[in-house]
Amino acid sequence: MSQMPQQAALTNCPSCEEPLESGDRFCGACGYDLSAVPAPPDDHPTLAVNGSAPVSPPAAGEPWPVAHEPVAAAPGDHEPVPPPSGSPVSPASGVRFDRPPEPDEYPLQAPDPRVTAETPTPPEGVKVCVACRAGRVDHDGYCENCGHAQPRERDHMEQECGPMAAVSDRGLRHHRNEDAFGIGTATLPDGSPASVAIVCDGVSSATRPDDASLAASRAASESLLAALPRGTHPQQAMHDAIVAASRAVNALAAEPQTAREHAPHQNAPACTIVGAVVTSGLLIVGWVGDSRAYWVPVDRSSLPARLTEDDSWAAQMVAAGLMNEAEAYADERAHAITGWLGADAYELEPHTASFKPDRPGVVVVCTDGLWNYAEAAQEMAEAVPLDAAVRPLHGAQVLVGHALDGGGHDNVTVALVPFPAPPQGAGSA
Repeated sequence: MSQMPQQAALTNCPSCEEPLESGDRFCGACGYDLSAVPAPPDDHPTLAVNGSAPVSPPAAGEPWPVAHEPVAAAPGDHEPVPPPSGSPVSPASGVRFDRPPEPDEYPLQAPDPRVTAETPTPPEGVKVCVACRAGRVDHDGYCENCGHAQPRERDHMEQECGPMAAVSDRGLRHHRNEDAFGIGTATLPDGSPASVAIVCDGVSSATRPDDASLAASRAASESLLAALPRGTHPQQAMHDAIVAASRAVNALAAEPQTAREHAPHQNAPACTIVGAVVTSGLLIVGWVGDSRAYWVPVDRSSLPARLTEDDSWAAQMVAAGLMNEAEAYADERAHAITGWLGADAYELEPHTASFKPDRPGVVVVCTDGLWNYAEAAQEMAEAVPLDAAVRPLHGAQVLVGHALDGGGHDNVTVALVPFPAPPQGAGSA
């Protein structure tokens, strides 16, 4: 037997919005038949997803319709890909509602070269990449594992040796350091010590200037350190060391690497050189080019001095009396050198000079990257720290900083060699 549908519990008339009381069958204001209001359907909400129309629920006892799997779309159709078999989907759209929890980390698309098992650990003593910490660095300065370019060792170098020290820096404007230095100590036949410092500056307009300066500094310092213990006079040893450095740079011109780079508008590898030998009572300097050596006494009431004369256009103008020093070095041609080490240099003329200072001091051996910011001897003395003779590394660091603070337009290299208190009766410089 059929039953009447249960009336809706209305509070207002559907027609005129007049308030109703419980049990009213007609509206007291407009007479609307309240029994005509349909009963609300059972609550079967269906969510519309991605614009799909809601799906009517099945009648009582009827099964839900089976959702048809969408056909895989061709590339570019922008259609959803069918879910895998057994995946819970909405009845109309095939969209997943109960996705599994996402993992905390997703696997990388490619193996991380830093942790791959195929990368062998380099043996002890082999340079390891600063980026991946696993790959071996090849002779060109690149990691064989990740390809990362390594910092150049010569961009900034510092070394202490006995009583002296040297510092070299790339500067602020150059892409590489084309300076080099060599320092060392030797024992003379009489048992007294000797200090050796060599500083070289690669000629930037030539090929491989960094190789030239490195080859020259090594050859000259090795020659000096071998000759002094044999009893060769320090001034003769300095001359021979410059000749050895010249031969080392000349040899670079014949190497295949230079031949590939060589062009009609380029010069063979070339550099300048300046060096100092300090013994208990003698100071020897030698040079070719425009790198310099200065004398700075410990007692700053005494006068400092420049110990070398440049092989340069400016120096020639001053020597010929055509310009004073200030005018010559203000000219744009001032740093054009007239002497250097290299296969296409003019006849080699090593310069050497000996001094017997009568008081303790420090010898400043440097490239023009420093003396450009302290050209006169007094300016250099003012830049040298007062304790440089006892703290040479700190003193060299301060001088390099002085050049960088001034602009750092060139590579900067300086070696500080303390000169001890001379024996009684020594002559003046």
